[in-house]
Amino acid sequence: MERRGLPSLPEVHASIAVPEGAGFWKKMRAFIGPGLMVAVGYMDPGNWATDIEGGSRFGYTLLSVILISNLFAMLLQHLSLKLGIATGRDLAQACRDYYSRPVSFVLWVLCEIAIAATDLAEVIGSAIALNLLFGMPLPLGVVLTGFDVLLILYFQKKGFRLLESIVGGLIAIILVSFLYEMIVSQPSLSGIMGGLVPQTRIVTDSSMLYIAIGILGATVMPHNLYLHSSIIQTRAYKRDDVGRKSAITFATIDSTVSLGLAFFINASILILAAAAFHDNGRFEVADITDAYHLLDPLLGAKLASIFFAVALLASGQNSTLTGTLAGQIVMEGFLNLRLKPWLRRLITRLIAIVPALVVAIIYGERGTTELLVLSQVILSLQLSFAVVPLVLFTSNKSLMGRFANSRGLTVLSWIITSIIVVLNGYLLLNFFME
Repeated sequence: MERRGLPSLPEVHASIAVPEGAGFWKKMRAFIGPGLMVAVGYMDPGNWATDIEGGSRFGYTLLSVILISNLFAMLLQHLSLKLGIATGRDLAQACRDYYSRPVSFVLWVLCEIAIAATDLAEVIGSAIALNLLFGMPLPLGVVLTGFDVLLILYFQKKGFRLLESIVGGLIAIILVSFLYEMIVSQPSLSGIMGGLVPQTRIVTDSSMLYIAIGILGATVMPHNLYLHSSIIQTRAYKRDDVGRKSAITFATIDSTVSLGLAFFINASILILAAAAFHDNGRFEVADITDAYHLLDPLLGAKLASIFFAVALLASGQNSTLTGTLAGQIVMEGFLNLRLKPWLRRLITRLIAIVPALVVAIIYGERGTTELLVLSQVILSLQLSFAVVPLVLFTSNKSLMGRFANSRGLTVLSWIITSIIVVLNGYLLLNFFME
């Protein structure tokens, strides 16, 4: 593989010191951050609609799907960070280096569409949260989300650690919000434990299978694979085999623990829907706004709806931060093209704002919810085009050297890839056949 151009995110490349000869916890502290930024994509507003519908319609049954999806994610993010550490190239750069220009261009276009879809979910989620918390009209909320570009650019100039801290703080807000929801909703512990065990009826019941695939598609995010392979290189670990091996170990711990937090939050959304709606005979709640208005009266807790909306707003803003970085990484990696950050961010946000604004004005709340679902279908379409190159690259010994996937890991990776490809193909077929 020919290597060309600057390293990924050159302005922050190797900017965070990793103490040499330090103990485990000091080294671990240096690597905490990228995993949290990646975990954001596994709890973004796009996940909320599928989790709420799954919980209200089928109770705790689909918890096993969230668990399996997170296990898939843990493996794929491990491969992503390993690619970045072992080769010094992010996934987008590796695609540009390895594939022909036409193939690389097509992969870039598909990835840009996926990032626009991700941004669309963030815009809609934030606008809905502002509407629920402050009564702000949806079109105005959509427009206001365009100004967060200024905040992001300000924080980016202050250093990458600050960005990671902001993301961690917003995740803490989401976590506390759902801890409260778990306390007041008093879910069935036996139901939760039973739901974590996969059941055959998930496959045999077509309506349950459809939502299960939607949960998978909303959980495993393609842009995160590009993101993780880049931001892990912000650590100043030694660029030799010993340093890389150590970096892979610490980065994998960071990633796995962070995705464990994402699993708790994702599962909490479904558990809340199961306890508040399904257990009270409300089987058709699939809309975020409906869920907000029903929580207080059904649970008898005045703050349940407020915490729900605050968590949604924090989720949307968090996803904005990581979506911005993913957009920069993808454009620079595939095209070796560097735009000014404010221009790159503005382009991505306008692509999301325009359709969201039109739908919000013409169709209102129901239309924005349907647009949210459509954004997840678009992400499902792109996922295979990110996962397949990732597994190919990390299994390639001439590229990865001693860090290439073992035979067992390669087989497991291809099994997971095949499952993702088949299930997302099924989801897309059903979507377009309706």
